[in-house]
Amino acid sequence: MFGDYAALIVLLPVIAFVFTLFLGKKLYSGGALLPIAAIAGSFIISFGIFLEIYPDGTVQQSLPWFAGMNLGILIDPLAVVMLMMVSFVSLLIHIYAVGYMAHDPARPRYFAETSLFTAAMLSVILSDNILQFFVSWELVGLCSFLLIGFWYHKPSAAAAAKKAFLVTRVGDVLFLAGIVLLYVNMKLLVDNGTLVLESQSYILQFRKMFEAIPLIDGTQLTYITLLFFGGAVGKSGQFPLHGWLPDAMEGPTTVSALIHAATMVTAGVYLVARTFPMFVATPSTISAGVPDALLVVTYVGGFTAIFAATMGLVMNDIKRVLAYSTVSQLGYMMLALGTAGTVLGAKAVGISMFHLLSHAFFKALLFLCAGSVIHAVGTNDIREMGGLFSKMKITGTTMLIAALALAGIGFPFAGLGMPIMNIGTAGFFSKDAIIEGALEYGEVTHDLIPYGFAIVAALLTSIYIFRLWFMTFTGKPRSERHSHESPGVMTGPLMILAIFALLFGFSQVGFYGYLEKNFELMDVNIAVHEGEAFHPSAFLVLLPVIVGVLGFLISYAIYNKRMIDMSKIISSGNPLYKLLYNRYYEPKIGADLIGVKLTHDVAAQSGEFIDRKIIDWLIIDNIISNTLFKLGEVVRKLQTGVVQNYASITILGVALLLVLLRLKYGGT
Repeated sequence: MFGDYAALIVLLPVIAFVFTLFLGKKLYSGGALLPIAAIAGSFIISFGIFLEIYPDGTVQQSLPWFAGMNLGILIDPLAVVMLMMVSFVSLLIHIYAVGYMAHDPARPRYFAETSLFTAAMLSVILSDNILQFFVSWELVGLCSFLLIGFWYHKPSAAAAAKKAFLVTRVGDVLFLAGIVLLYVNMKLLVDNGTLVLESQSYILQFRKMFEAIPLIDGTQLTYITLLFFGGAVGKSGQFPLHGWLPDAMEGPTTVSALIHAATMVTAGVYLVARTFPMFVATPSTISAGVPDALLVVTYVGGFTAIFAATMGLVMNDIKRVLAYSTVSQLGYMMLALGTAGTVLGAKAVGISMFHLLSHAFFKALLFLCAGSVIHAVGTNDIREMGGLFSKMKITGTTMLIAALALAGIGFPFAGLGMPIMNIGTAGFFSKDAIIEGALEYGEVTHDLIPYGFAIVAALLTSIYIFRLWFMTFTGKPRSERHSHESPGVMTGPLMILAIFALLFGFSQVGFYGYLEKNFELMDVNIAVHEGEAFHPSAFLVLLPVIVGVLGFLISYAIYNKRMIDMSKIISSGNPLYKLLYNRYYEPKIGADLIGVKLTHDVAAQSGEFIDRKIIDWLIIDNIISNTLFKLGEVVRKLQTGVVQNYASITILGVALLLVLLRLKYGGT
């Protein structure tokens, strides 16, 4: 029954967008209730569909669009878990925003745009073909531009919105190029009869794409998947297209929560997961046994995880610390797809998506807690906070739970062979599986670099998140601010998300089993590495937990007990600190070197030189202009205005034409 109403999952927030945009000022709370009701409806339908199709059903609906394309809905295990997560987390963020945005005069516009943003992300998930996926993907990018620049009167917000829009366009162009290349390959297969389009099937549907995989040349398939991955790098803030994500903090904190937890940044990971059979099928020419595309995904993801974590160590803006954390955790998700995909096959999608969903719960919680703190003290700078726990117990407690989940705190009883199940936060279950997958990848391929990335990033993650918590909630207040706990409409969503950050991990086994069937339902077989069973030593099983606890202790000793004088480390004379604080000088390299020196000083000034010195010389001063001028002078002399002259020329022309005809055809 719910499957018949699948289209409403997207349409309800779209309807709410229209009514809130035009009537929001006349409605209660700036029209917030309409998007809340609409997204609640989307969640109920999504959950109802999950109950209907579990454990091995799907929903497929389609109608023709144009030129052999279609508009369609595909809800399989991968899509339905994403639908429930996006609609549920977005619902909580919208409820929280009723309190957070209570005093903003532009509330109707805010709620209209966030409703459309949610609809766009839900449309990405529902798409049954890659072209519709791309159209929805672009709408997500447009909404993020509007929301990051929500306070457009601030120059920094306008600049951040433009930066996000332009940087992600780089990835989008690559993604579109991949779609075009895929279409060309599939069209050739259809035209020569190798690939058959049955009734109700279309050329860029995911099912048809996967059917065509064995028929596409391996090199072409590598190009297509790497172009797709280029799109994911932009949307999910992977190195080197990650710079827009920390700057996107200029929007309201609730927008940051929406972007970082439930919508935009997860789209890139979802794209790789959705097209995963194509990545696995690419040839292994660089590293034996490792598909080329997955090798790129592995190294970009692993490097991004550790690269972003180093910058999170020194940020003082509470939201920027969380922003770099998001970039790092997205790197973990890509790392899981690359490493586990090589050795575990389709299970990698389950491992990556499990961390994506866990991350959505605890990262939304972290951002909403940060919003609660900012709402209370009126600053983003953690150096001006301190001692807030006594006045904000709900915010402090729930943020500590989220920090424990991000750091992956727990204990792997079952991993050590004990007859007790593992116990820990959601982040412990999800991150531990990624690190274990990277270790098994290292055992099989003898490449332990990705595993090293994962372990070091885990240590850094624990240090920076507990640094944030200790500096914010413990010690003595470092500024005169009258802080207070947030109202119930804001703390309620915090407590609900905290429950999920604590307990979601216990659904791990069932989640993997459900997601592993996803591609079997499309008749796609994904190979698994055949080898001896993997049994890491007790030390290696415990190592992720050890580094997580070690990070906590380091932060506790430095930022709570003040056992180390950080003033000697945090100084302009420390080159390492300067390097991290200046974000590896990437803004200077990107803006000053590439933007100003190369683009403006070289390209733009070269263009000006060509325009002024060459084009103008040709047109104004010399060859072309003089020729055209002289030709014009000749023609002008023929335009005498004397009718007799025109008649004489006409007669002369007709006579000449008759002579020519006679010479050619003869006669009189």
